Amino acid sequence: MKFSELWLRECVDPDISSEALGMRLTMAGLELDNTAPAAPGFSDVVVAKVISVARHPNADRLRLCEVDAGRDEPLPVVCGAENVVPGMYAPFARVGAILPGNFRIKRAKIRGVESLGMLCSTKELGLSETATGIMSLESTMPGRDIRDYLQLDDTIFELDLTPNRADCLSIAGVAREVSVLTEANLNIRSELAIEAVNEQRLSVTIQSSEGCPRYAGRVIKDIDPSAITPLWMQERLRRCGIRSISPVVDVTNYVMLELGQPMHGFDLAKIKAGIQVRLTAQKEKLILLDGQELVLDEGTLVIADHERVLALAGIMGGQDSGVGNETRDIFLESAFFKPELIAGKAREYGLHTDSSHRFERGVDPALQVRAIERATALLRDIVGGEPGPVIDIVAQEYIPRKATIALRAARINRVLGIAPEPTKVSEMLAALGCE
Repeated sequence: MKFSELWLRECVDPDISSEALGMRLTMAGLELDNTAPAAPGFSDVVVAKVISVARHPNADRLRLCEVDAGRDEPLPVVCGAENVVPGMYAPFARVGAILPGNFRIKRAKIRGVESLGMLCSTKELGLSETATGIMSLESTMPGRDIRDYLQLDDTIFELDLTPNRADCLSIAGVAREVSVLTEANLNIRSELAIEAVNEQRLSVTIQSSEGCPRYAGRVIKDIDPSAITPLWMQERLRRCGIRSISPVVDVTNYVMLELGQPMHGFDLAKIKAGIQVRLTAQKEKLILLDGQELVLDEGTLVIADHERVLALAGIMGGQDSGVGNETRDIFLESAFFKPELIAGKAREYGLHTDSSHRFERGVDPALQVRAIERATALLRDIVGGEPGPVIDIVAQEYIPRKATIALRAARINRVLGIAPEPTKVSEMLAALGCE
């Protein structure tokens, strides 16, 4: 589990250092495998607004820009990026700035034109391995330090979790653990139900209730396909090791990291007559989102419509029903799948995804509707849209039952070698969510 310390501290903020926090987690059985800075060291890089862009008089592939970097006079900058346009905001390395790799920015003349700084890409700032142009920022005050603007003075923690600790495959789960370990207040938001503004439902049939005892979903109509994932969300995903793709995909990944519930978004227009959750009865084909074509064995749990397979349940969605640049209406899926089915099939097909990693270890079967509401709230803020009612189908007989555990004080003393007060034991268990 890879996560941002700043994100965690929004949920629980104990008065201890990063090093002490890592030690507490390790001693609690959540082994800290690695820590790393959220960004490499660099200095004197600020937010700049591009005022004008013109062709370089002596080079067809270069552009002569004027930028407002928060000082009195606009600065001339020669830039080779094709995506630079007037009005955009971008990271700007002033003369004297030092970029990753100890690269110092100097006054320069490029093909006979003075350039007083450099507009930067994510690669040049050490935030990605590749980049196709300069980094586009959201509107803010020119001259603001980019490390402050993006909160780059952050630490990335990576936990090496044992398979029985699926509860800590989320920010919320780790925060709950830290709250108990440090007696710090836990601040995890409770999701409010998003009121439906249309009555559209998608027909959902569960043919394999044992494999999928709970399935929740919601139609959201008329989203904005031109919307862009906000930078704060892109950065949180990056620090957790996930690449930003598009708003709908990013929101489902964000909720998975935040709450621990994998989700999937379908293009509603590509679903024929409704959803079926079933086992394959014969050889069927599916092209996955990564372009890989599978021939599915009989007995594979899939999400299908009335004509074809749409997704490999709990593992990966299909290319033909995924959300694309033209998608206007979506169907959000949030389900609980039987761990044994997902683990077996993921290995059988040589697949391992963030989704299957969680499902095969066990997702909270009470989390599905909460995840739908959280994703709806985020999507409404980013892409708009009109949500329909939440669909929630539950086969209670196949939902894992909470065990009642008899915990004896004498047993605690014998196993741990300490004898905590009974009230202290109750407080710790209650803080972990035990009743």
